[in-house]
Amino acid sequence: MKIEDTITLDHGSGGRASHELVRGVFLPQFKNALLEGLDDSTVFEIGGQKLAISTDSYTVDPIFFPGGDIGCLAVNGTVNDVAMRGAVPCFLSVGFIIEEGFPMADLNRILASMKRAAAEAGVQIIAGDTKVVNRGGADKIFINTSGVGVIKGNTDISGKNARVGDTILVSGTMGDHGVTILSKRGGLSFEAPIESDSAPLHGLVAAMMSLSDQIHVMRDPTRGGLATSLNEIAIQSNVGIELFEDQIPVHESVLGACEILGLDPLYIANEGKLIAIVGPEDAEKVLNCMKAHPYGTEAAIIGRVVSQDRGRVFMRTGVGGTRILDMLAGEQLPRIC
Repeated sequence: MKIEDTITLDHGSGGRASHELVRGVFLPQFKNALLEGLDDSTVFEIGGQKLAISTDSYTVDPIFFPGGDIGCLAVNGTVNDVAMRGAVPCFLSVGFIIEEGFPMADLNRILASMKRAAAEAGVQIIAGDTKVVNRGGADKIFINTSGVGVIKGNTDISGKNARVGDTILVSGTMGDHGVTILSKRGGLSFEAPIESDSAPLHGLVAAMMSLSDQIHVMRDPTRGGLATSLNEIAIQSNVGIELFEDQIPVHESVLGACEILGLDPLYIANEGKLIAIVGPEDAEKVLNCMKAHPYGTEAAIIGRVVSQDRGRVFMRTGVGGTRILDMLAGEQLPRIC
């Protein structure tokens, strides 16, 4: 694994460069049994109670965009990372790095958004920190959130648990958030409105888990999008993943924007969607459950776990061919979350 001499934007893409940074630089220094699983959150036990913990930092540009802002993004993103292990999110901490000169009105707008998002998610913000840096020392505002959730029973949902024969589902359309950020940043307008899908997914997860104990993997495909997230799972579980292009939901407006801009929606970030890998016997039941939930109305079955091409993702195209979907190689859209 080649490690670059300096940090580049590619290292923040969530793709191959990010993985090389984590595995080649951070893990050797901090390696331990809990950390090396590299799931969306880490599961640990205290006094016989299983807990999940996650942390994330948000540097999105612009900070206000159709469908949300950096505040709700920070709350929802960490809530979702905890929920992807089957945990019920409970508490968050928040940290702010604010540039000198940042408008107080904008700060209050962001805090109000975080308050609403936390209330919808049923979590409390119980700790925090604020730092102010010199003008030019940051870009407006950066937010870090850490979250803790409770895991009930013997739930074991992890990227390492995909099994040959499992069915792959997504909770809705791909690429909405990333294309929204790009259009807002570039002052672009499209015939049909596009907005971020930022949303808390813990309620959808709880509904799915109440119906099935055959949910083996869940992941929210944020940076690097659907294709990169599935590559991570294929590597963790040492399985192949086969997708069917015609079954992957993408809004027409997002497809059109991607065609104009030369982007692939399967590599673009989502902030309110999840991947679920489920035993085939429960796939239709889980799909119907997802469709009945407000955050899963456009859910679909998009593929299956296979024994060939272990550690890789490939897609059956609409014209009958096969396309390899590798991990995102570089940065498609800087600072989208």
